[in-house]
Amino acid sequence: MINIDINCDIGEGVGNEEELLPLITSCNIACGGHAGDADTMMKSTLLAKEHRVLIGAHPSYPDRANFGRTSIKMAKDDLKKSILAQIEDLNTVLKTLGISLNHIKPHGALYNDVAKDRELALVFLDTIEKYKREVFLYVPYDSKIAEEALRSGFRIKYEAFADRNYNEDLSLVSRKVPMALIQDPKAVMDHLLYMVTKGAVLTLSGKAVKIEVDTYCLHGDSPSTLQILAYLSKHLPENQILIKK
Repeated sequence: MINIDINCDIGEGVGNEEELLPLITSCNIACGGHAGDADTMMKSTLLAKEHRVLIGAHPSYPDRANFGRTSIKMAKDDLKKSILAQIEDLNTVLKTLGISLNHIKPHGALYNDVAKDRELALVFLDTIEKYKREVFLYVPYDSKIAEEALRSGFRIKYEAFADRNYNEDLSLVSRKVPMALIQDPKAVMDHLLYMVTKGAVLTLSGKAVKIEVDTYCLHGDSPSTLQILAYLSKHLPENQILIKK
């Protein structure tokens, strides 16, 4: 059997955490940038603790209006203050419950931007320097932030998206394109199986591109996520794969 980690973004206002958390192994909790507040962070954390799901901070550009999915030009100091405040707000909740932060994963446009912009990646890494010995950083394979994080001594886990299509440069297909999201459960499983068994991702063009993956993401706010997770939980074991830490 192969054990895989599946993570979901939670605390984003969808309200499906009670259904999602029993089916996943790690989660990324919105901490105020694109969604979330002290109340949702506490509720999400308590549910994650109940289901023994690893907890990560999910900081974003401070842009609730666009759900953090639009790139924003910000002064470096302002961006750093915002990111650090978001992470520390969640970490304060965790500490009151005696839980350790497992990882940090930037959200949305910030995630995509630090993947391809070396300068912004360095700003992000400088911001979370104090956490580098304590937590993992979830990053895309063959990205600028992965390269710089390894160079700086961060502990990283490579992440891939089970419910998103890829371009040949390993960037995600834009959400403006109809085929960006994969919402059919069997199609998601096929996409995931290819990555797990082949060490490559089958891109939208049909080309297979090498990829390394330690954790697979399903977007918690997608309408078919629960259906997908139920399907994976049932059918992955038939392929000798378990969703298990």
